[in-house]
Amino acid sequence: MKFFYLVWTNLKRKKMRSVLTMLSILVAFMLFGYLGAIRQGFSQGIDVAGLDRLIVRHKVSIIQLLPVAHEKRIEQVEGVVDAVYQTWFGGVYQKPTNFFPQMPVDPEEYLAMYPEILLGDAERKAWLSTRSGAIAGRQIAERFGWKVGDRIPINATIWPRKGGESTWEFDLVGIYDGAERGTDTTMFLFRYDFFDESRQFGEGLVGWYTVRIADPERAAEMAAAVDAVFANSQYETKTEAEGAFLQGFADQIGDVGLIITSIVAAVFFTILIVAGNTMAYAVRERTNELAVLKAMGFTDGGVLGLVLGECFLLTAIGGGIGLFLGWLLVSMGDPTGGSLPVFYIPDRDLLVGVLLIVMMAFVAGILPALQAGRLRIADALRR
Repeated sequence: MKFFYLVWTNLKRKKMRSVLTMLSILVAFMLFGYLGAIRQGFSQGIDVAGLDRLIVRHKVSIIQLLPVAHEKRIEQVEGVVDAVYQTWFGGVYQKPTNFFPQMPVDPEEYLAMYPEILLGDAERKAWLSTRSGAIAGRQIAERFGWKVGDRIPINATIWPRKGGESTWEFDLVGIYDGAERGTDTTMFLFRYDFFDESRQFGEGLVGWYTVRIADPERAAEMAAAVDAVFANSQYETKTEAEGAFLQGFADQIGDVGLIITSIVAAVFFTILIVAGNTMAYAVRERTNELAVLKAMGFTDGGVLGLVLGECFLLTAIGGGIGLFLGWLLVSMGDPTGGSLPVFYIPDRDLLVGVLLIVMMAFVAGILPALQAGRLRIADALRR
């Protein structure tokens, strides 16, 4: 720290060059943070998926339905604690772009299966006592300005009502929050009994089951046991971990993680070249001054440390501000208007960002620093 003033003064020597390099680094790290939040949004809460929860769906495809009677047979499998069914409704609100997850469920069993969904006691009771009642996540309720007591019309794209009518109306009796930051609060949940008795076709069928098991270490064994119950039947099943099931949904639009990682890698490689070039020019311009420092008693390691310190300071300022601005932009909300299930920068990405700042500073500065450290006083003063 005693040479901080010297390092800072060197950065101010060519103010415009330092500022432009710093801005390049800033933009790279701001993009890193923002894209990290988008990737987290497309992962659809995979990080908070229950380790003790499995998903049971039709063996052919998730669009193939299963009998509601499967629930009791699944719960009879040794090691299964509970099972609850869900069905994809696939409706839209007001216009086709207002698309979000809607599912008919059994209220009591669903809330017991997903304790991360926080619903007040009064709202829970209202949901259980209101046949056409529904609850919505905080994020989706804020997106459309819904409040408890509203009548919400949903236009069905898959499930028309008896008589051919496509519009379903639900009474919003509750708005739930998430116990964890990654909990999906974009869902709209309503009662399966109301849905089943009102739909035009498919009575007694559901989309898939969520199964809680007693021992997460036996997940693979339990998945095979559940599938064995329905082997060679009309409704064969495929059982997998909840995280794998959610990842399958995310992968339907492509490997978002790979796409984002490729973009960030290309940006960082370019900025690394820019930062390295800046430091190389800085050392070349100060060859005589570095020789004087050595003549005054600075060691090779001391000169090397000064150059590396300059690169670290430049990168730390740009990268730190970039990460902060990325976090600030993410905190302003989802760029898609609330359609992503979750939107935040994971703590691990912030940690990776800090490590990238250190790595970028070292890689960009090490060659110029070694060059400066190896300068011979007599040769440098001749230049």
